[in-house]
Amino acid sequence: MTVANVHAGGGADALGRALLEAMAHPERLDAGHHTHFAAAPAGELDAALRTLAAEHGAAALPLLTALASEHAGREVRRVARRALYRLAQRGVTPPAAPARGPVVARRQEQASRAWLSGVDGSGSRAVWIVFEGGFGGATLCSLIVNDVTGIVEVAGGPVTKKRLAAELAGLRASQKLPWVESDPARAVGLVVEALALHRARGAALPPALTRWQRLFESAPPPAPLPEAAPDPALAARAAELLELPELAGWFVDPEAVQSDALELLEARASRLVVSEHIKAERESAIVTRVVEREFSPEARRRWARRLREMVLVFAATGRADIAAVAGAVATTLAATRDVARDPFAASLAQRGLEYAGEVAAGRVSAADVSRTQRG
Repeated sequence: MTVANVHAGGGADALGRALLEAMAHPERLDAGHHTHFAAAPAGELDAALRTLAAEHGAAALPLLTALASEHAGREVRRVARRALYRLAQRGVTPPAAPARGPVVARRQEQASRAWLSGVDGSGSRAVWIVFEGGFGGATLCSLIVNDVTGIVEVAGGPVTKKRLAAELAGLRASQKLPWVESDPARAVGLVVEALALHRARGAALPPALTRWQRLFESAPPPAPLPEAAPDPALAARAAELLELPELAGWFVDPEAVQSDALELLEARASRLVVSEHIKAERESAIVTRVVEREFSPEARRRWARRLREMVLVFAATGRADIAAVAGAVATTLAATRDVARDPFAASLAQRGLEYAGEVAAGRVSAADVSRTQRG
């Protein structure tokens, strides 16, 4: 017995069997099935549906829902809805229909442009990333990231092309560090890397990052920067790097060498009649001690990474020669087994000692020369 020949055998029994077959496959109901059910006497159909609902409960819901749809005839819809109502009175109802999605799905914002500043002596740099997509146009996310503590500051909001151009022009005119355009994916990766530092340290994120965090959650960290081949001749030019205005703030944190600086000042001010050679040896010994203490393997890798980041900045600003020097110095610093003899590390230590001495003499504020990022 099929739904299509429900009347071939006639009677309520045939109608009941046809409904049972339809209940097994409600998704197969078509216009022909609806026509045949509509041809059944209303009383018989009502009784058959009542029996079906009473005996099968929730299992009858898909068929009853299909018969109550607009595809069925008016009388069929009426008796099917009555059967659904009876089931509802018993607490048996169809599952809620899924919420309708928006007509146009919101597109995930994508990083379209980005800019990076140079790296300062504390390991901090500015990162600007423009995201486009969704329904809000372009937004600018402005961050300060640090290679020790993570994300220091974050701000931003909607931005027009005209305003972005004006902001960039003003920034380049006022900042000491150079600004260069970057691959957006790499800029996003630097933020991802900073987020990982927060997780590793168990440190809280800046509250202002909440609105931006989803844009970085699925992105990968930046690819490792290439290491320059060892080149002793280029590495010997390390002093040239510290003469650059971009690296004026590169030195060992004066706070970490205060006692060493006081010892150095005392040695220089000693009234004992000693030769200049002996004084120089004492000063060299102090510097060597600071280098060996402050330039652990981890610290050397960190300073080398900063140099490699600056290689990209120097290259982007048309200074290929100094970029090659920075790359060679980074390779030597990271690989050396005798850091006390590394001229770049010694220069950073010497600078830090000099600033610590200026702080001790009251000529410079400790806060003005601190290389430590709090957070």
